[in-house]
Amino acid sequence: MSSLPRLCLALLVLTAPTVWAAESDIVGLWLSGDGDGWIEIRRTGPTVVGIIAGSPNTKPDEPERLDAKNPDPGLRDRKLVGLRFMRDFVYSGDNRWTGGTIYDPNSGKTYKGTMTLVDRDTLKLRGYIGISLFGRTDTWTRVTD
Repeated sequence: MSSLPRLCLALLVLTAPTVWAAESDIVGLWLSGDGDGWIEIRRTGPTVVGIIAGSPNTKPDEPERLDAKNPDPGLRDRKLVGLRFMRDFVYSGDNRWTGGTIYDPNSGKTYKGTMTLVDRDTLKLRGYIGISLFGRTDTWTRVTD
């Protein structure tokens, strides 16, 4: 084996754990920017998804919130807790996930989205229509024990 293939193999072996660590750093429990929602981000094969895990503001006697603004009348009775509202985000390098969609239960609309892990405990989520220029960014913080 010549030295060039060995060097390439060595670089691949040395960088592979770093890439996996960056991809998996997004997994966990996050608090939305408005402080009203806990979101669990999970890996599902090659993609990550977001699931509504609850709210720190929910009172014990408060009725469960439903997906009342869903454009499909047949889905308006489903509970928000447990709802997979972010789908199909793929790691695209540089702590960024792209290609996903975000469903907003407050409006009943679905947007294209990107996510950027700023640091271990800060995630920027951008939802947009058409191109990213026309959208909104929300900053989430990791929920720690």
